[in-house]
Amino acid sequence: MYKLFIKRFIDFFGALLGILLVSPILLVVIIILLFANNGKPFFFQSRPGKKEEIFKIIKLKSMNDKKDEKGELLPFEQRITTIGKFIRKYSLDEIPQLFNVLKGDMSLIGPRPLLVKYLPLYNAEQKKRHDVRPGITGWAQVNGRNTISWNQKFELDVWYTKNVTVMTDVKIVFLTIKKVLFKEDINSGENINMPTFTGNN
Repeated sequence: MYKLFIKRFIDFFGALLGILLVSPILLVVIIILLFANNGKPFFFQSRPGKKEEIFKIIKLKSMNDKKDEKGELLPFEQRITTIGKFIRKYSLDEIPQLFNVLKGDMSLIGPRPLLVKYLPLYNAEQKKRHDVRPGITGWAQVNGRNTISWNQKFELDVWYTKNVTVMTDVKIVFLTIKKVLFKEDINSGENINMPTFTGNN
């Protein structure tokens, strides 16, 4: 009952309440990003959701679009802005995903939506992470986040899909708050992204 109906109800009204509460902070950050990123405060990217259906994820843009002499984007560490480091440090770049939750693309809690190009690389077990809606935070995020391997991350994601309960979600919410406040398990202390998933990580 919770997984099929109640969770979606909580997602919708939780996201709506969240947007109302954080709107002042969001507005300030958007204005700053307008100047830092040449009028582009948002980042949109295709991601696979439940049953691998593709949707557009919304995030605050933490990097500029500077390119090298060949016209290719510079490395991550050369493009992340000062404000970008700040919003990543406190996970503020994830706030716009509340709109994805309202639309039904995402849940407040679930496996993080990854890149579309990874879809052919998953094995049968790893594909089960798409049995539920992806989330803004999830079991893997409160059990290592960017400090664990891809295989560990996928194991945690799949575990969650088989253990979606009220108590599990409540635990993830409180652990997420703790980790954001104390900046735990985040390689982005130096703002380093996870390595690219190759199917063998």
